[in-house]
Amino acid sequence: MSAEAGRGSPEGERIVASLRPHGRAMFWPSVALVAICAATSFYAGYFDIEWMNLVVIGAGVLLAVLLWLLPLLSWLGRRYVITTRRIVLRHGLFVRTRQELLHSRGYDITVRKNALQSIAGSGDVLINTGLDSPVVLRDIPVADLVQGSLHDLMERSLNPIAARRQAEQSARSATARTDVTDSPSTADDDTAVWGRR
Repeated sequence: MSAEAGRGSPEGERIVASLRPHGRAMFWPSVALVAICAATSFYAGYFDIEWMNLVVIGAGVLLAVLLWLLPLLSWLGRRYVITTRRIVLRHGLFVRTRQELLHSRGYDITVRKNALQSIAGSGDVLINTGLDSPVVLRDIPVADLVQGSLHDLMERSLNPIAARRQAEQSARSATARTDVTDSPSTADDDTAVWGRR
């Protein structure tokens, strides 16, 4: 993994964490695999006609591929790598997608947990980069620790140029807000008392 992150990356970039979604996602596919194996082994020699036994074995293999192997490959194909410089998100089974987020650009981080995730200690980490929808690290273990680590990495990687850019953007937004409140209708406001002008 470190050789993979070291290719084409600047000197000093190190892998902080390599994560996958919580292994709990493979619970029901594993239960299905055990049930399929038990049913297939029971019914494989049950019929007197040989082709019916082969159909049972073929159906068992097909169900095992659909209900266990494809979810396993999907789970293995989703990976989140956090380095000292960026977050790399990879997912996909037949079509691979790779997305990178630089810590120096700055982002907001939110952790969302349902009841089952709270019990397991996992959660969804939502990274709001200012685009249309947030990037989501789905159901990762120790989500609170990941959130704290991302905050620390983002603070360390803010260079002076990025800090100046963020200050300029906040100054522009503050100026836009004051322009709205100081519109000509309110700046030259002539207050009149009823009956006098």
